[in-house]
Amino acid sequence: MMPTEWRPEHKLFPHQVGFTCPPFDYDAAPSDFLRIAPRSVGVHGWMLHVPGYAHGLDQRRANFGMMEDFCHCMSRNGADVAAQVGSNWVHASGLGVDGIRDHCAALSDKYGLAFHMAGYAMVEALRDRGIESVALNAAYHWPEWWQGTVGFLEEAGIRVLWAGNFHDQGWFDTQEAVNEHRWVFDGDLALKSFEYAAEQAPEAEAILINGMCNFRNADGVPERPLHLTKVLEEAVGKPVIGHDSALYWRVFKSLGIAPEGDHGVLLNGL
Repeated sequence: MMPTEWRPEHKLFPHQVGFTCPPFDYDAAPSDFLRIAPRSVGVHGWMLHVPGYAHGLDQRRANFGMMEDFCHCMSRNGADVAAQVGSNWVHASGLGVDGIRDHCAALSDKYGLAFHMAGYAMVEALRDRGIESVALNAAYHWPEWWQGTVGFLEEAGIRVLWAGNFHDQGWFDTQEAVNEHRWVFDGDLALKSFEYAAEQAPEAEAILINGMCNFRNADGVPERPLHLTKVLEEAVGKPVIGHDSALYWRVFKSLGIAPEGDHGVLLNGL
């Protein structure tokens, strides 16, 4: 019988992190997180499998119990933190802000690790920075998705002064044209969309970006907002926080370590 308890000397890395993502997504979070983490960190990814999955919010709610399966698997393998990628799961659950907080705490206690969800990590990051008003660059998310995010933020006491996706901003003629790109867009859209969002709500204390959008760099490789945060913050003159950077911030906070490099106001605060 394999031991059921992990002692420090059994672990492959002093700090072990597990990421999961929506079904059938090849997710960048494990790679992105590892690239900015100290050498003491090891990362493992777990791709969910739901036959017939089509990214419906109802499907996320129906499969919400898979988060416990994920935590169970990671705890049995000595993970210190289990992190859930996908911002819509929190509002799709129907649990509300306090319900999600309690759910994360319950799974953390049950499995002896820290469990964090991207959608709630955003709330925690904003509260930690004392940010009470934001504009939301909703990126590729179609209305039902980003409106759910707005509702979740406002329930948490964050004022959303403006929100809109790439179609609302006028970069695409239809939502279907946005969908055709899936979640990878030309690099110049990053700066254009953030400047647009900032102009719509000049009083906002921070600019957020929804979900896990990707923008092609000069070499044509898709990159998440994490990689663009410093440039975007210089352009809009205020903090830029994405669901990716918020989740990584929360994971590092639980590990009690900081990332390497300059990644903007939120992560640099660690």
